[in-house]
Amino acid sequence: MIELNGDRALSSPAVIAAFEGWNDAGEAASGVVDHLGLTWDATQIGAIDPEDYYDFQVTRPVMEVSEGRTERLVWPTTRLSVASPEGLGRDIVLVHGIEPNMRWRGFSDELVQSFTDLGAQTVVLLGALLADSPHTRPVPVAAAASDPALASELHVEPVEYKGPTGIVGVLQHACAQAGIATVSLWASVPHYVAQPPSPKATLALLRGVEDVLDVSLPLGDLSQEARAWEHGVDELAEQDTEVADYVRTLEEAKDATDLPEASGDAIAREFERYLRRRRHPGEPGR
Repeated sequence: MIELNGDRALSSPAVIAAFEGWNDAGEAASGVVDHLGLTWDATQIGAIDPEDYYDFQVTRPVMEVSEGRTERLVWPTTRLSVASPEGLGRDIVLVHGIEPNMRWRGFSDELVQSFTDLGAQTVVLLGALLADSPHTRPVPVAAAASDPALASELHVEPVEYKGPTGIVGVLQHACAQAGIATVSLWASVPHYVAQPPSPKATLALLRGVEDVLDVSLPLGDLSQEARAWEHGVDELAEQDTEVADYVRTLEEAKDATDLPEASGDAIAREFERYLRRRRHPGEPGR
């Protein structure tokens, strides 16, 4: 069981969680949690004991050596941190994890119990997958809610899927069984640029979290990094005619399937984000 060391009750806490591994193409999902943790200077309040869930021959601990001296040994695990961002009106619990190698049900039960102990009102689970998505278009983000009423409230379009899942799917199911409102957001990372980082996908997920929680989050330099990333991929594609032709094929397929009403929905979401940021003028990184 996770021993939480927080010394106060949290205010309307929401959980934002991401897990490295199968669920984290381009490290786009874990990039959101890392970004928010650093920006908000989040404080660690608990961690899962890795002995029960990780095979250390598969997910090895990390040794840090400086000037011939062992400085630190970092075990693979899942950590919980808390932040109290000014002007947000609620506390945020950040979960940065590594997909466990075994005992997924016990792992999920521990996290769900900790969310319950913290009084979490909403859990947002982040994932990223490799897809036939052109890097020159907005990164698609699919959403799935724990129940139809929540999906309707958040204007989440129903998702049809039947297939293998990772710890994000298992944890979402466990949260729903425990009666915790849960939404998972999945970004589609172009498979031909799968290497991390993927700032454009991280930015898309961050904006998805804003929509779910109806808050304005600090973006920092992510917008500039996303543009630089896209320009860098453009330059690489221009050097290889086969890649350039493939990207154009993906663009044509994407443009052919985008409906006019979908564009209208995107404009409406951007306007809502603009209004949220107007309510919090002058804050860094906005």
